[in-house]
Amino acid sequence: MEEEEEEKAPFFKAYRRRWVLLAAAGLLSASNAMLWLTFAPVADKTAEYFHTTMDVVNWLSLVYLVISVPFGLLAIWILDTIGLKCAILLCAWLNMIGSIIRIFSIINFLSLGSLNIVYLLTGQCLCAVAQPLIIFSPTKLAALWFPEHQRATANMIGSMSNPLGILIANLLSPALVKEGKDIPLMLGVYAGPAIFACVLATLGVHDKVPPTPPSASASHSNAPSFSGGLKMLMRNVPYIILTLCLGGGIAIFTCYSALLEQVLCVNGYSDFFSGVSGALFTVSGLIGAFFLGLYVDRTKKFTEATKICLCLTALASIAFAVVSQLRNQTYALAAISSLFGLFGFAVYPVAMELAVECSYPVGEGTVSGLIFVTSQLLGVLFMLLFQSLAVEKKNAPFSTCTADQGGALDWSNAILVMAGICSMAACFFVVAFHTNYKRIYAETSHACSVNKTEDDVEVTGQTGNVSS
Repeated sequence: MEEEEEEKAPFFKAYRRRWVLLAAAGLLSASNAMLWLTFAPVADKTAEYFHTTMDVVNWLSLVYLVISVPFGLLAIWILDTIGLKCAILLCAWLNMIGSIIRIFSIINFLSLGSLNIVYLLTGQCLCAVAQPLIIFSPTKLAALWFPEHQRATANMIGSMSNPLGILIANLLSPALVKEGKDIPLMLGVYAGPAIFACVLATLGVHDKVPPTPPSASASHSNAPSFSGGLKMLMRNVPYIILTLCLGGGIAIFTCYSALLEQVLCVNGYSDFFSGVSGALFTVSGLIGAFFLGLYVDRTKKFTEATKICLCLTALASIAFAVVSQLRNQTYALAAISSLFGLFGFAVYPVAMELAVECSYPVGEGTVSGLIFVTSQLLGVLFMLLFQSLAVEKKNAPFSTCTADQGGALDWSNAILVMAGICSMAACFFVVAFHTNYKRIYAETSHACSVNKTEDDVEVTGQTGNVSS
């Protein structure tokens, strides 16, 4: 009798090739972020090389924000209707083709003269279309291919690959481009990771789902349709609260990264120090996300970790708003930037996992995609708000701001409002957000479920009736 019950028990298996998929997705995300911000750190030299204006060069980055909203909705549908394999492969090829088209701008026999910038803009547009496909993928990849004790870690690796790419672009572009004539070298170097990521994805991604699911929730036997999932999310109060708070937080981080140099230069801080602060912000976030992902994988304390990190992020934003208005506070500002990134970045992959937990069984692509689209919309609104609050500062004898940065502007009101938004979002989330972990409950309700990895199967020889 016991043997019959054991034969009927569901068998779950995690395949080693899940790490290949995660590596492909991570490399794609990092490469896409590098292509996004290729020109931002060397905007003046790019404008000089292509004989165009700074406004046109800025559009090479802004096009990502413009395209991400409409194509983000399409990416959500692709992920949860057609599948993860299609999303990753489509992203890989768009990303590679976009990076190659950018190189056309430096090939003599393809020259369009003063319109060579069209090649860059066309390539950037293709890469921008690819961005939502890979940005939305980590939660779905973690859910479909990884067992429950590795999901937060897998989501962390996939999610943090994007800020890692941003960090690389901010360090690599200035290192490669000392003068305008170095632009061709930079374009060639950035095409390399995109081509390699496409090859890895094409050769390594064979199935949209594993032959045998790694957990009970991964089978998606009760998953609603795409439209049904949207309706469920619109009625899910905890998910709406999380979307507004997390989306707002991502938008604040986008504005912080974009405005950091302008905020600090008015009080005499150099561009180099602003770059160091931005690097500390990102590196600390990557470290924090790594350790918090491991912790949450072991404890499953998604809500507690998210609430604590949001509160600490709010405190760091208040400290930045105060100290950034003072002179000669380099060490304090460096420490605050590190803490801001440490807590703010760390919460992102955990909160994405929490979003899936509170909205299960809705598809992971829909869950994470709507948060990202919300963050992009809020990012545009916040940026317009902060810029409207900045006023010209006539008496700024220590300013290191240049004319390209708009001269010396007083950002104190804008930064205080930024800190206020962070604080209100954290307080609102702590008080209002309460949820059950629906995915974990669905898995634990399968009392006889068994989770194995291929390594376990090789050691025990208990392969059951599973085919790989």
